Amino acid sequence: MPSPRPSLAIVGARVVPVEGEVIEDGTVVVREGRIAALGPRDQVDVPEDVEVVEAAGSWLLPGLVDAHVHLGVWEEGEGWAGLDGNETTDPVMAAARAIDAINPREQGFDDALGAGVTTVNVNPGSANPIGGQAVALKTYGRYVDEMVLRNPSGIKAALGENPKRVYGEQKKTPATRLGVALVLRKAFAAARSYQAKVAAAGDTPVETDLVSEALVKVLEREIPWRQHCHRADDIATAIRLAEEFGYRLVLDHGTEAYLVADLVAERDIPVLYGPMIVSRSKVEVRHRSPKAPGILDRAGVQVSIITDHPVVPIDHLITQVALAVREGMDRDAALRAVTVNPARVLGVEDRVGSLVVGKDADLALWSGDWLDLQSRVLRTWIDGVEVYAYDQESGTGTVRPR
Repeated sequence: MPSPRPSLAIVGARVVPVEGEVIEDGTVVVREGRIAALGPRDQVDVPEDVEVVEAAGSWLLPGLVDAHVHLGVWEEGEGWAGLDGNETTDPVMAAARAIDAINPREQGFDDALGAGVTTVNVNPGSANPIGGQAVALKTYGRYVDEMVLRNPSGIKAALGENPKRVYGEQKKTPATRLGVALVLRKAFAAARSYQAKVAAAGDTPVETDLVSEALVKVLEREIPWRQHCHRADDIATAIRLAEEFGYRLVLDHGTEAYLVADLVAERDIPVLYGPMIVSRSKVEVRHRSPKAPGILDRAGVQVSIITDHPVVPIDHLITQVALAVREGMDRDAALRAVTVNPARVLGVEDRVGSLVVGKDADLALWSGDWLDLQSRVLRTWIDGVEVYAYDQESGTGTVRPR
């Protein structure tokens, strides 16, 4: 980010902190890239040395969080040259890292800023039973390392038709659902053995095994296991494996999770639901439903809504949220599903996801109600730096040069 970070005060907006009551005619003060104060305008002192942004009539929200994207690893419009999400030469790619394939100048990052999305989790794809390590990023920066919030933020794995199709076509294991589960079990069994060997060796060096090293982080619950699965039977397998090996499970997609919502809620498993505005392109997603996030939330499941960008373009994240609310999801729960809930899944809730003193000043100023699809993002800040501005006269948005 540019340095030094400017100080500013946004005054007069309807401030929506997420964790706390909405503040009518509110003020948010930013110092050194973090939120320094917030509250009603008549209760917050605005320092004389800060830039003042008059925001009467606008809504101020935390930057949105999309916990499952392929931004920068599946570049739009690039064809094969920009497809770096799946290393399909080996079904177990736990040591592969998404960060090594991300192009931060890919157009989708600019689209994210224009939609008020300031944090994303970039995953490898789902062609492999174990695809690799995900990374949580801010959506603005010159190079990927300065954008990182947490690396790794989890390991991406896949059950169901994607890995069995990819490797079945190669006449390799796995070619069936039972083969996919076997690959996962064998990898975790090897990681357990490696874990025990390292513990027994003490200070004596042990031959490096990058795959097992990565999986040990999952076994020790340092990072979550991000399990791509759609069908209810695959969700049951995901739960069975998690209970067998004791790791923290997150369900990515979880298309039919609403059919077993009680099972998921009992085990306190977060669900990252989506993409929602897609065709029934394969058997596994024929039961996708915009009603699902509301059903899951009412059952007590911690729900996040995701785009799976570029499957659904990231600037339609809020469109999916509006659909979920239209189909019965509580409005406040829907906002949590793209702010604090995904931030918790990523382990970065101390930095982003709500407007709280001390958190990063990742902010989005909306022209009106954020759920009204006629509203738009007017300005976006990351770490207190304005990275996007919309000019109403020309009808164009501008991203700060990277």
